Amino acid sequence: MFYKYEIKNNGREDILYLHLTMQYEFSDELTLEDKVVDFNAQNFIKTNNIKFRGNKICLVIDGKIIKCMYINNKISNNNYISDSFMVNISLDDKALCEISLREYLLSILFSYYSSTIHIETFKAMTILFTGFAFKMMNDNNCILSNNRFFKYYSLEYYKSQLNNYDEIKTIINNIINEVDGMYLFYENDYILPFIHYSNSGKTKNNKNYPYLSSVKSLWDLASPYFINIKDYSFDEINKKLNISISSSSEINIIKDNYKKIKIGNIIFSMQEFKNTLNLKSDDIYIIINNDNLRIISKGFGNSYGLSIFGASEIAKNDCKYYHILKYYFPKAKLLKKVKELSK
Repeated sequence: MFYKYEIKNNGREDILYLHLTMQYEFSDELTLEDKVVDFNAQNFIKTNNIKFRGNKICLVIDGKIIKCMYINNKISNNNYISDSFMVNISLDDKALCEISLREYLLSILFSYYSSTIHIETFKAMTILFTGFAFKMMNDNNCILSNNRFFKYYSLEYYKSQLNNYDEIKTIINNIINEVDGMYLFYENDYILPFIHYSNSGKTKNNKNYPYLSSVKSLWDLASPYFINIKDYSFDEINKKLNISISSSSEINIIKDNYKKIKIGNIIFSMQEFKNTLNLKSDDIYIIINNDNLRIISKGFGNSYGLSIFGASEIAKNDCKYYHILKYYFPKAKLLKKVKELSK
């Protein structure tokens, strides 16, 4: 089998050089009918996502051209990693379904899609979730349909929900094509797709994920989600949290490794408190009034990684997706997946 390829142009056309070695039992390869070599060559091109549009192929043994031939190059224009890389989705009922990476990315971007989000931001998000898919398939050979980063819905769901489905799908496909196969890498692993809508002016770091850096994101101060205010009657808050408090109760926010909130004698994790009350973030302040509890939250999301609002503001200043990723993930490297050659 071929172990290496080169594409060279002789001034008139591209020529594909397929390399063999004396260490391989190549004699049969050279005596096969041209139509069989044609098939083997086209299969090799497809398998390795080689962007070759010529018709002439030369077989090379240890640096010497042994045979040249013309093939009927009917290779599909589909040379994207997102089409050839398949992912397994573990559904809520534990069943597995196999879809292309493109279909998975389409579902993600459909769920986030808004004309207010800049295209370069979507490209950055696509790169983050591409790396997530690579990581999950590498580590677990599947992706949970409902994980902490994204809840998967089939494209049929979005088709039934959106009047302009085809128009948006075209836009998203172009985004995926633009950054096809790109991902972020830190040391020896793919990074997780930490994304939030906006923060209180600064992203957070986390010692459990060393690639998460705390960087200023002052654009977020102009976000419509910068301040969110919710008032709860004491009856309502008691029912939701299964507690019993009044205007005389003491409430303290505890900042240790993981933020917690102490209401009376009961301690809640900040994540539990946020989710139970359906708050937009865990960056909160609490005011105890005579007849209600006022909760003020800043930002929308966990403030880790990429800020969608901040990234879109950066992009408006002619910054590209790689600038956005470098800003929010300064420790990570932007790489591109290349299909490994057949051994």
